[in-house]
Amino acid sequence: MKKLVIFDLDGTLINTLEDLAAATNHALAGCGFPERALNEYNLLVGRGITNLFRGAVPRGEDSPANIAKMREQFLSYYEGHIHDYSRPYEGIPELIRALHEAGVRLAVASNKYQKGAERLIRYFFKDSFSVILGQQEGFPIKPDPDIVFKAMEMTGITDKKEVAYAGDSDVDMMTGKNAGVMTVGVTWGFRSREELSSFSPDVMADSPSALLPILLH
Repeated sequence: MKKLVIFDLDGTLINTLEDLAAATNHALAGCGFPERALNEYNLLVGRGITNLFRGAVPRGEDSPANIAKMREQFLSYYEGHIHDYSRPYEGIPELIRALHEAGVRLAVASNKYQKGAERLIRYFFKDSFSVILGQQEGFPIKPDPDIVFKAMEMTGITDKKEVAYAGDSDVDMMTGKNAGVMTVGVTWGFRSREELSSFSPDVMADSPSALLPILLH
């Protein structure tokens, strides 16, 4: 049985795509740029909001001034609409409850900004997670493995064999691989099975219920 399971947030625990798209389109409109279609955001999210803005603005418009304005517009909207449409994926609440009751320590390692990650996890999962790590000033974003090592440090887990990292994107697969822990690709999120499998995760899971026996084995 794994003693620590670390989850990505967006596209793994919670389907946040509509709210992220709405906030980014609000920022794009506020900056005088064209909005993007919902399905385009599947490939834009996951690398932190700065990279989200760089990908969303028209080519050649990613100046520091424009990115700063996008951030201001985005945060002013998203803070008030962070879970208008966002919901945990089907089966996720049951998975988290079962792991928590089994004594597994739970952590989040996300490229979402820290305050946003904390708000969503506390809103949907109360106190089930021991550690919530989002994007913070001066701390490298995924796929840098430091976020995994920080979660291990904060939970007192030292053996990498006792740790699993689960996520839905190429960034997540690289993060788990870079950290040297068991890496789980979940196929219900924003990216394709093909993208995940190309990074050879240790396990692929098509549903939260299929993931539970793997983590408790």
